[in-house]
Amino acid sequence: MVLTVTLNPAVDKTCELDTLLPGEVNRLAKSVSAAGGKGINVTKVLRQFHMPVSAVGFLGGSGGRMIEDTLEEMGVECHFTQIKGDTRTNVNILAQDGSVTEILEPGPEIDTEELKDFRRQFMGCLERCEWVVLSGSVPMGVPKDIYGQLIEECHRAGRRVCLDASGELLREGLKAKPHVVKPNKKELEYLAGRPIQGYQNLAAEAKKIVEGGIGKVILSLGTDGLMYVDSQQVLYEPARKVEAVNTVGCGDTVVASLCMSELGGEEPDVLLKKASAMAAANALTRENGRILVERYLDLL
Repeated sequence: MVLTVTLNPAVDKTCELDTLLPGEVNRLAKSVSAAGGKGINVTKVLRQFHMPVSAVGFLGGSGGRMIEDTLEEMGVECHFTQIKGDTRTNVNILAQDGSVTEILEPGPEIDTEELKDFRRQFMGCLERCEWVVLSGSVPMGVPKDIYGQLIEECHRAGRRVCLDASGELLREGLKAKPHVVKPNKKELEYLAGRPIQGYQNLAAEAKKIVEGGIGKVILSLGTDGLMYVDSQQVLYEPARKVEAVNTVGCGDTVVASLCMSELGGEEPDVLLKKASAMAAANALTRENGRILVERYLDLL
């Protein structure tokens, strides 16, 4: 079983219009709401491939109820911590020219008791899971080293863990040495403290992370593809060429695909090919973390 941790889930509202005009009145052609947040997207993809998943994190208000109802209908074991605040709403604005504008709320504030309740839920679920996925931002009141703390708990329990975060959450999490980390180019540049150009330089910077005690790095390069780096090799897989309608959540599908490949004992080259196809399949749908399985198999 995979345990997904989403500390700052969201109701993802996808809005469509002809042209986004900043500073002017914009009338939407269509809007749809769905359960979202990075870890929630990973959960949704895993369940579409019938993987057993347990999900933890913070949920509150009507948005939180909608997210939990959605996951339970998909067969997810939900052990979320209920909070006094409301789960945030994120808005993805899709224009006809293919551009995507994201407007992200910061999320609720978590108090001390709520954080303690989450830690108890996490430890209880950890006993029954092989892989743990830590994804995304954290709401106010949650310490920046939370992922590092959770990774250390995973190590003590003998569980493998994948980290997908940014900024100081990523930097602090790396100190605890997760088994796998999935940064994108911008996040790798943040860690390096400088812009990085060229595949060789990107691979060299990812290699530094591996040399710091991380098992493997899966580097997301957007339309330029994926890179795999471990202590023995560097592999590259180009992105699949598709008519993308929404690229939000593609990185989350890479994480979900990675988990399935790791649990299946697949070789790195197969892992990369599947992850690339999965990300492309996600880009073909309006809803984040929704895969058209037949299209995925065609792309693969």
